[in-house]
Amino acid sequence: MSLSRPFRFVYFDLDDTLLDHRHAEYAALEEMHADPDQPFGGHSFDAVHEAYSAINPVVWRKYAAGEFTKRQAKVGRFSQLLKRLGLDTDADEALAHRYLDTYSGHWKPLAGAFEAFDAIASTMPVGILTNGFVEIQEAKLRQFPSLSEASRAVVISEEVGVLKPDPGLFAEAARRAGTPASEILYVGDSLSSDVHGGVGAGWQVAWLSENEFDHPDVFSFTEWETLTDLVTSAS
Repeated sequence: MSLSRPFRFVYFDLDDTLLDHRHAEYAALEEMHADPDQPFGGHSFDAVHEAYSAINPVVWRKYAAGEFTKRQAKVGRFSQLLKRLGLDTDADEALAHRYLDTYSGHWKPLAGAFEAFDAIASTMPVGILTNGFVEIQEAKLRQFPSLSEASRAVVISEEVGVLKPDPGLFAEAARRAGTPASEILYVGDSLSSDVHGGVGAGWQVAWLSENEFDHPDVFSFTEWETLTDLVTSAS
């Protein structure tokens, strides 16, 4: 498997590419629900998780579109969650802070991701390009310092003022990498943020997915060794 053009810089997405965000999100909600002092009333964990999973992506889309402020995104998702469950929304801010504290205790790498990152970083320049709040994403990088230590550039959307798939974020990342867009490979899991964003910016994309995307600048992979072999053969 190959891409249509050579590349000489590799950016990695962070959440659900290198780090298992879905696991951390699920485990944080589960831990909070198990607490006797939890604010979810008599609702089952499945009901809480289902409601949160429906609300959170919508909140992020509105935040990305500039319709929500940072506080509306961080706290508002819990206001909506409590409201959907028919509970008192006055606890939303405390719940939001508690979630982030609990969430941080469940961060872990996806199997094989760090090994691939290290192998690729030994052959060509790499970087991190991630959506998210600065304080949260920086905390993840402090917990796993090898990622930022090996990276020539770390770009967090909030610092730039736009989120993936906005081409402005990719343009700033290319500038920080000191590499033309056509010579950057982006590794990510999201079709909308990573694949559409990367292709729209003129980058090539390695999509961590079982699905296929019909474009000469995109290839899909499920095994990290496949990506490592691709980059090694290109270096």
